Amino acid sequence: MKIDPHSHVPIFLQIVETVRAAIAAGVYRPGESLPAQRTLAMTLGVNPNTVQKAFDELERRELVESRRGVGMFVTDRGTVSARDNTLETVAESFRRGIITARDANFTRERTRDAFEKTFRQEFSKTREPR
Repeated sequence: MKIDPHSHVPIFLQIVETVRAAIAAGVYRPGESLPAQRTLAMTLGVNPNTVQKAFDELERRELVESRRGVGMFVTDRGTVSARDNTLETVAESFRRGIITARDANFTRERTRDAFEKTFRQEFSKTREPR
């Protein structure tokens, strides 16, 4: 798990997004525990309160649940919820790209070509999606 301390995105939200993506990808499965708050804080070099804030947000989104004295665990519906959220994030990224292309007076064809070129390049670098 990596964070970018220079990003405009708050660190706790970077942690939320990284954990959400890991849940969606099946790295963390329902019933599995997340790393302990202090361990994760030390690994990332951040304040434990920042990790707690991220865990609180993940719990609010019903991706994880706290088990008092034991830790944070992925909920049964956490994977489905994380994947749904991922789909929304992807759609929003596409929407922003389309708006940028439209504002630059790209034709539909040029926009589609740019998307397809980028799609081929990026998917040739990665494993098969689930």
